[in-house]
Amino acid sequence: MYIFPTLETERLILREITATDLNSLFEFLSREDVTRYYGMDALTNSSQVLDLINLFKENFQAQRGFRWGIALKENGKLIGTCGFNVFAPKNNRTEIGYELHPDYWRKGYVKEAISTIITYGFEKLNLNRIGAIVYPENIASISLLTNLGFSKEGILRKYIVQGNTAHDTFVLSILKEEWQMKEDV
Repeated sequence: MYIFPTLETERLILREITATDLNSLFEFLSREDVTRYYGMDALTNSSQVLDLINLFKENFQAQRGFRWGIALKENGKLIGTCGFNVFAPKNNRTEIGYELHPDYWRKGYVKEAISTIITYGFEKLNLNRIGAIVYPENIASISLLTNLGFSKEGILRKYIVQGNTAHDTFVLSILKEEWQMKEDV
């Protein structure tokens, strides 16, 4: 059994997501403005949230992924999640994903959380590449990722089906040496 890593930033605690987070997760994952670029439809009931929590736990125990809850340090409130999807330690790579309650958008929380897990991935998990799959319409995420040093690699045509519609996505990535050069500046 693996012990889930807790990470700390200036304003946040990145921690394991548990069943006690069900209501907080439902509060933002039931919102279409949050899930429209998430690759899944908005959740409609608490059993869907519990299934997702269990999936996060199973993926971590099987070393297929990490999903941290983004909690405010000041009061412990869960405001979003972030993590590594499609974790492939044999190939030293993963894909990053995240979402945040709209009340906390544009306050730098995602950048703070993502920077921390990127550093964790490169330094502690010995990753060489961290990718991201982003809808072309998700200008905020593309801007955030490019600001963090990610490069656009191309388009995956009709890559994600959401709401019975196939969507194109951009592929972005950052390599360990690029992150290290950015951090050294």
